[in-house]
Amino acid sequence: LGTDCIDLYQLHGGTIEDPIDDIIATLEDLKRAGKIRSYGISSIRPNVIREWVRRSKLSSVMMQYSLLDRRPEEECLWDLHQHGVGVLARGSLAQGLLLGKPAKQQPGRTVQDVERLQQSFSAIIGDNQPMAMALGFVLANPAISSAVVGLRTEKQLTTLLDSLQDPMPDEDMISGLNAIAPATRYDQHR
Repeated sequence: LGTDCIDLYQLHGGTIEDPIDDIIATLEDLKRAGKIRSYGISSIRPNVIREWVRRSKLSSVMMQYSLLDRRPEEECLWDLHQHGVGVLARGSLAQGLLLGKPAKQQPGRTVQDVERLQQSFSAIIGDNQPMAMALGFVLANPAISSAVVGLRTEKQLTTLLDSLQDPMPDEDMISGLNAIAPATRYDQHR
């Protein structure tokens, strides 16, 4: 990587059956050795996140969070916020479903649910840039530290950069968006 120290080592995945204490010990050893400055995990599993928060000094958790996937609101976001753990939201644009891609099933939502949400989203945001509104919804949550946006083309990058010049959703718009897409629950990994 051309560096002596990694600022944030983000560990991908993990289950409750993993040797969490051994992994934490290794990460803490890497910190003491100056190889990493901090570490986090990437997980949507509430049971795994709770254990890492309880047992470690992690700095961040990366998890899926968007207007269409609000499961982290159920218990993870508040807990992480209370413990000062940063949340890196991925999937904030819901795989482009908030930007006009054809509806498809999402966690806890049927295709028809997603179609209704897409129509309501468009009605609420009006002439505002959909990307700015979708990202603004995510970033309005005080538990979210950053939104990780996956881009594949130069046009998508340009759209993102242009949307950052647009106003973010105000409180009334956030309330309207909350109303059209109530939070869902995790079915597994409780």
